[in-house]
Amino acid sequence: MTWNDFQTKFQKVRDNKVFELFVIGVIIFSSLMIGVQTYDLAPWVDGGIRFLDYAVTLFFVMEISIRMAAEDRLRNFFKKGWNVFDFIIVAISLIPLDDSEYAMIARMLRLFRVMRLISFIPELRVLVSALISALPRMGYVALLMFIIFYLYAVIGNLLYANLNPVLWGDLGVSLLTLFRVATFEDWTDVMYEAMTLYSLSWIYFITFIFFSAFVFLNMMIGIVVEVLDEEHKKMDAETNADKIAEEKELKDEYTKRMEAEMAALHQKLDLLLAQQKNSSRDLRGGFNELPN
Repeated sequence: MTWNDFQTKFQKVRDNKVFELFVIGVIIFSSLMIGVQTYDLAPWVDGGIRFLDYAVTLFFVMEISIRMAAEDRLRNFFKKGWNVFDFIIVAISLIPLDDSEYAMIARMLRLFRVMRLISFIPELRVLVSALISALPRMGYVALLMFIIFYLYAVIGNLLYANLNPVLWGDLGVSLLTLFRVATFEDWTDVMYEAMTLYSLSWIYFITFIFFSAFVFLNMMIGIVVEVLDEEHKKMDAETNADKIAEEKELKDEYTKRMEAEMAALHQKLDLLLAQQKNSSRDLRGGFNELPN
């Protein structure tokens, strides 16, 4: 068998849905094993889990090797960001740290195997891609939010520092207090305490909540929803492109097969015509040789 034959088999395995679901199951199982190891286990159970962990690592090496071998060119595998992500996680799992003082770090690194679910489930890939794409836009909203927080924190320090230094003593604690107010964590207690000093303090808190909880939060949600819709459209376009490419490939194969069959049929017809001509010549020659 040639390498192309092996590559075709690797592609079939890679594209098989059953194999993909099995890989997802192994990823979940390996993550659960990490969670089980947080309990006090009997030595034989711990040894069994350690053996299974090695088996899972070996399976992941085989799985990513199949995916790499299925590509026409190895560099095509690393052109996709999710493939690079998977490769890094599998490579990290091979670091021999279990029997060293860095065993806890090794366990934490292997916990990241569950992140491979993102690369295998399309909807999760869309969500993560949307989040990454939305970060630059959200950064500007966060900057504007920080400006508002900063202004209100300074004003709060000037107004209420003498009332409650624990909440308003300096800029840092004022920012933490405002974050507490923005998340609605007992914010009314902070407001009513401030109103004992200034009866109109409710204006300060209500306006701050309006900006932080309503305006900025909805702006964040709007950005995420918009980018998520764009990512869904991209995924649909890629899916349609893949279907069109697959249909074109099938049509090309059908056309080539039909052309080959037509060429073979023409050869047969040419052969039959040649045989008929030869038979006619032999027949005429036989008549000419008959005595008059």
